[in-house]
Amino acid sequence: MKTEKPYNIKSISEYHALLGVEKPQHPLISLISHENIKNYTDEKLKNKTYDFYTISRKVNYAGTMKYGQHYYDFQEGAMVFHGPNQVIVSELADNVNLQGWTMLIHPDFIRTYPLASKISQFGFFSYAVNEALHLSDKEAKIIEEVMDTIRKEYSSRIDIYSQDILISQIELLLNYCNRFYNRQFITRRTANSELLINFEKLITDYFEGGNLPLKGIPTVQYFSGELNMSANYLTDMLRSLTALSTQQHIQKKIIEKAKHILTSTNLSVGEIAYELGFEYQQSFSKLFKNKTGLTPLEFRQSFN
Repeated sequence: MKTEKPYNIKSISEYHALLGVEKPQHPLISLISHENIKNYTDEKLKNKTYDFYTISRKVNYAGTMKYGQHYYDFQEGAMVFHGPNQVIVSELADNVNLQGWTMLIHPDFIRTYPLASKISQFGFFSYAVNEALHLSDKEAKIIEEVMDTIRKEYSSRIDIYSQDILISQIELLLNYCNRFYNRQFITRRTANSELLINFEKLITDYFEGGNLPLKGIPTVQYFSGELNMSANYLTDMLRSLTALSTQQHIQKKIIEKAKHILTSTNLSVGEIAYELGFEYQQSFSKLFKNKTGLTPLEFRQSFN
């Protein structure tokens, strides 16, 4: 079955028009109150990508929203983040009552500021909707205080300081969200610990099940897919629990298995590289030395 190509929304003005809200005050940044949205049934909105960042707070929703194959209830309030080119498949139930807000930020608005490079470090822009940020009452108050400053500045007469102030407040908002996500990882530690156990079983089964020579080294996306979560959320969750990213866990497993083979067999370095799923021996040797400080042969000789 052919997958429908997502509709690409290129500009903030176009998105406003699709939603039936008034034109943005600035072509590169805007604020939308969900209560003002007049049209949310356009087919273009059901499977889409943006050329800009979106930050949304969904509050006191009556009804449900469908993302992909799942319905999500936002009655308790949640924050959802999307980055440019992220595919979003969504559908609102007929009885939905929209409340909350969405801020749209085009990359060009922050391009000459340090935030342009820093924003990629906020992994939550690639989280799935079911990995939304759920705020406590205290956290929600802080977010809304920052947003009040952003709204006032956005609605004020533009001067030479407007962009600096807006961007500094956006960065403050994102830093708070980063802190609150870290809190969420901690408060959900029991559930996340179960995910960690499942992840460790998956990675062990993969490495011990003869998959490496046939399928190659597993990717972060492979494990996130098996665990039904986004790659960024999996990495941030693992880092909060173990201080290691998903990729570091994979590399750690490679090194452990390589050490075992080096000390228990007479296989050549090239043969070991193949057994571990490497296409090139040099790539294996480089990773091994980077992680252990020794070449594979030096490591083997240290045991003789």
